[in-house]
Amino acid sequence: MKERIDSEINDTLSDRLKRFWLELKKWLIVIGPGLIVMLADTDAGCLITAAQSGASYGYSMILPQLLLIPILFMVQEMTVRLGIVTKKGHGELIREYFGKFWAYVSAITLMISTIGALLTEFIGIAGVGELFGISKWITVPLSAFVLILIAFLGSYRRVEKIGIIFGLFELTLVIGIFMVHPNMDSIMNGIQSIPIHDDGYVYLVAANVGAVIMPWMIFYQQSAVVDKGLKRHMIKKEQTDTMVGTFITQGIMIGFIVLFAATVFHSQLHATEETVGDLVTSIGRYIGMAPAKAIMGSSILGGALVAAIVVVLAGTWGMTEVLDWKHSLNERINRSNLGFYSMYSLVLIVSALLVLFNEDLVSIAITVEVINALMVPIVLGFLLILETKALPDRYKMKGIYKKIVIILSLIVMAFGIYMIFPVLNL
Repeated sequence: MKERIDSEINDTLSDRLKRFWLELKKWLIVIGPGLIVMLADTDAGCLITAAQSGASYGYSMILPQLLLIPILFMVQEMTVRLGIVTKKGHGELIREYFGKFWAYVSAITLMISTIGALLTEFIGIAGVGELFGISKWITVPLSAFVLILIAFLGSYRRVEKIGIIFGLFELTLVIGIFMVHPNMDSIMNGIQSIPIHDDGYVYLVAANVGAVIMPWMIFYQQSAVVDKGLKRHMIKKEQTDTMVGTFITQGIMIGFIVLFAATVFHSQLHATEETVGDLVTSIGRYIGMAPAKAIMGSSILGGALVAAIVVVLAGTWGMTEVLDWKHSLNERINRSNLGFYSMYSLVLIVSALLVLFNEDLVSIAITVEVINALMVPIVLGFLLILETKALPDRYKMKGIYKKIVIILSLIVMAFGIYMIFPVLNL
């Protein structure tokens, strides 16, 4: 009797382990596009923006980041449904439903925005290298070569895994947070204190919206779920993947705000956080220069590398979709996909050269900010209309959820337009 009971218990445990393993395998097949695009969202520019926010306004900048969580998820989950159901990328759908003119407009502005974003990533990579005495003439060409080599692996899933590994280095900032011991009472008080009448605060909020809702994210995730071959029954799992990624990326942004609010803002140092070196110098006063270099360096390098992969793929996918070229990562380079791989490589090379041969990139950065600000309402507008036009009824938003998404998207569009005027000093 005892042996039979033991056997039944063992069988039950074995069955549970088998079910768990099968369910895990199902998740591992799906997980990736949402996580990698969200890790890329916290790139070098975003982390510097978060640091500026924490240094200037302390913990009061946490609430806007919390409010951005549902907006970010809602925007990106639309791309999940569009990509999986239609089996087409964002550029393809714009060409199909709005014509070639608008498709070319969206693709060209996306490509300019892509090069601009890559400038930020390469500047971040160069800044990390300089922390350790390595010239940008080594770090920038080397990183461009590695990024090109990664794409030539001939597998989207492999590229995705490498990107996620890069992005996870951003989580080293958690060590820094433990080292500065932020006060929980101060955090709670800061969340409740919102200086909405301060123009500088409103500008930084708008900058944070722009740093979180990126046009290239929409192009990337929609093409990624197509290239990964996700099926309709996987939509909920991919939405969960996107939700997890959303909380991680916003957690990283909040982590940077807390790190600089607990140190620079708390001591009223009034430091300017504009470069990787500035961030390290500020934090180094509290935790030591060596730990600051390691923590800031790994966080920013990880964010810059994963963002570079996502950004260049978003731009290349968007442009080649509009041109109706073959555009999958799942084949090694051959005559039929030579255009895709050539464009991918060319964009990286041009961006790297711009960083290497220009000392003052301020004017380029300003132009890119304006383009990004202009693209946010355009891309979100296309996304909302495509969600209505391109999807069967059963996959469309409905009821109160649809109204909330539209309202939040309109708010994001308004912030995008608002950002144009201060950037141009109007």
